[in-house]
Amino acid sequence: MREAVKPIDMTQIEAARARLADLAIASPLLDCDAARAFDAGATSKSIRLKLENLQPIGSFKIRPIGNAVLARARGDLSEGIYTTSSGNSALGVAFMARRLGIPATAVVPQNAPRAKLERLRRLGARIDMRSTDEWWRAIERGALEDQAGVYIDAVRDPLALAGDATLALEILREWPDVEAILVPFGGGGLACGIGCALRLLRPDVKIIACELESAHPLEAAFEAGTPVETPHEAGFVSGVGFGSVLPEMWPLAKAMIDAVITVSLAQVADAIKLLAERNHVVAEGAGALSVAAALAGKYAERRVCAVVSGGNLDALTLAAILEGRVPA
Repeated sequence: MREAVKPIDMTQIEAARARLADLAIASPLLDCDAARAFDAGATSKSIRLKLENLQPIGSFKIRPIGNAVLARARGDLSEGIYTTSSGNSALGVAFMARRLGIPATAVVPQNAPRAKLERLRRLGARIDMRSTDEWWRAIERGALEDQAGVYIDAVRDPLALAGDATLALEILREWPDVEAILVPFGGGGLACGIGCALRLLRPDVKIIACELESAHPLEAAFEAGTPVETPHEAGFVSGVGFGSVLPEMWPLAKAMIDAVITVSLAQVADAIKLLAERNHVVAEGAGALSVAAALAGKYAERRVCAVVSGGNLDALTLAAILEGRVPA
């Protein structure tokens, strides 16, 4: 097993904030109008949305990827950069490569969303599509021997975690009374990065990870006390719900995450529909996962922030959801 990922400190987080100043926007923090559609649970709580879907690549991944790339010497990146991703990390790598004038490769699974593949092509990235099993093994290894260039890890790299942590700084600045932050859980980088900042600045604020009822490796790890392989069917929601928590991320996740909430695919679809109709916000499945959990109201805190982590949703998927269907 790779060495366990360690917490980051404020020096690393402040350095990330400085690097990202001209790259990532300070995304808006808005009241969740969708909560007004509920008669119980969420209506007694104050829910705000951190709209990372408005970032230049439509995802929070501009923060971890941007910081991980900008912190490296330009000479070390001459052969290009690559990553293994179902879409948003790859978009970050492609965006940064285009900005720096270097090659980019996105190693993607066969079920990668069409909208993200189209954006990758527009950004000029080379797409290397692998079977889902081979792709996941590449994530576990953290590199591919047949790829040239520098591997950019959006989950385990301390630079990536520091980029994620800048989200917490913005939330705390705009809403110092926040009591909990709800975060989609995929590889764990976003939840753990935010958690590192909170433990240093506001340890009273809870981190609640959000997963699917049909794909919940973190909940399974908490129940077993260790990462375990679990059945997973993420449906139309990409970037979350893998077979297991990465072993090297488990000690950090266990230390940083206070609770896990699971929701159904139908609840995620409902959240996407409500966000579009009431907040005029387009969220992808993973981005709406935290909103679905916030609307479910299965937590004690009264003032909660749901991180809308991305908005790169296929048009056909969005159309089905707006018609009231759960996409296949």
